[in-house]
Amino acid sequence: MDFKGILENINNVMYTYILIFMLAGVGLYFMFRTKFVQFRLFKDGVKSMLDKSEVDENGNKKVSSFQALMISTASRVGTGNIAGIATAIAAGGPGAIFWMWIMAIIGGASAFIESTLAQVYKIRKDGQFRGGPSYYMERALGKRWMGILFSILLILCFAYGFNGLQAFNMSSSLEYYIDDYANSMWPIVIGLVLAAATAFVIFGGTHRIGIISSVIVPVMALIYILMGFVTMIMNVSELPKVFEVIFKNAFDFKAMAGGFAGSAVVIGVKRGLFSNEAGMGSAPNASASADVSHPVKQGLVQIISVFIDTLLICSSTAMMLLISGVEGISGTFDGIPYVQAAISANVGEWGIHFITFSIFAFAFSSVIGNYFYAESNILFIKDNKIVLNIFRLTCVAAIFLGAQADFSLVWNLADVTMGLMAIVNIIAIVLLGKVAIKVLKNYEEQKKEGKDPVFYEDEVGLTGTVWTRDTDKIDN
Repeated sequence: MDFKGILENINNVMYTYILIFMLAGVGLYFMFRTKFVQFRLFKDGVKSMLDKSEVDENGNKKVSSFQALMISTASRVGTGNIAGIATAIAAGGPGAIFWMWIMAIIGGASAFIESTLAQVYKIRKDGQFRGGPSYYMERALGKRWMGILFSILLILCFAYGFNGLQAFNMSSSLEYYIDDYANSMWPIVIGLVLAAATAFVIFGGTHRIGIISSVIVPVMALIYILMGFVTMIMNVSELPKVFEVIFKNAFDFKAMAGGFAGSAVVIGVKRGLFSNEAGMGSAPNASASADVSHPVKQGLVQIISVFIDTLLICSSTAMMLLISGVEGISGTFDGIPYVQAAISANVGEWGIHFITFSIFAFAFSSVIGNYFYAESNILFIKDNKIVLNIFRLTCVAAIFLGAQADFSLVWNLADVTMGLMAIVNIIAIVLLGKVAIKVLKNYEEQKKEGKDPVFYEDEVGLTGTVWTRDTDKIDN
């Protein structure tokens, strides 16, 4: 067996038999420990999301809760929300969508815990906040080695693997328009354009990433969801049948007995988990950058990101596919071709152009969000401007190369590193979950007193964080 085959086997075992149960189990555990926080305090999350950004002592705008939300949503919302859903339906049937919804609801609790912890243990450097799993592994658990391991896994996965894949998806979506595209000069041209656009954003720093994400993501998400809504209105008579087939297929236990690994349950759970990334340790890197008065506020906002990704955007794709009557076939007619055929059946050929545009917008927003995660982690390992700029150049190079070739080996390796990254993060949040629960209790106590919650570390017995009562906080 070659190295690629070994990676595929590792992926199958890790995702089907280990990670699904770990992530689902942890999600359920925190859902009950927080008393269903994703439902009880959803309204508070919306309110926090809409808080306006403030200005620091130098007149620069701080990263707002909304911008941090859009950065994390940018990474979550990628081509997987389009092609990934098509592949899930083709492989697991319509019932996979039901289990995807269930995992989004359960995953909201994990997203809350990890993002609240990222806020509690963030640091302030040069007037900006930075944090994530690596930081709470070092600062709360005292295990810098664990933080470095997590950072290396995340960087390999997001900066090189997934960003290369997003570039390839953007580039290959043009094959519909250009004959013999793969053998033409266009992949190089597209690679150069994407690399230049990426460089413009990432060399502009955190603030520019936040601004770009807060424009691209909400506009594109709203347009895409509106497209799904219009499609449903045009085919409203078909909706009862669509929901019937989703629920019927979701509980087809006879089909499950034939092969659990390929069942609607497993495929739906996997798609839900790896689309919304709840509990996997990626989104907390964005959560930590927000300037909020209480860690719980950003934890609640991240629940909204999970729901936007799965319950709105992934569901929009699912509805457009299932209403069309076009049937996907796993391995031969799935992914982007399946989506293009379905949308064309719904609204005509112009729908294909809309999907191409959506792929570019979602994929580029993912590139930006993925880079943001990686930057936070490269700075955790070595906080040095020269190292950072060299790293940025390698990220731009990965985009350029990814646009030109199918580096499936690299992307399979990225899947393995993402799985390992998730396992490391799950261990950390289980060990630190009680801290997030205490912080949540503090938030709710202040709410009962009619206050706009403001957090101080001594209120929950913590020391050494940025949440000191001293207003002249020193950069870490």
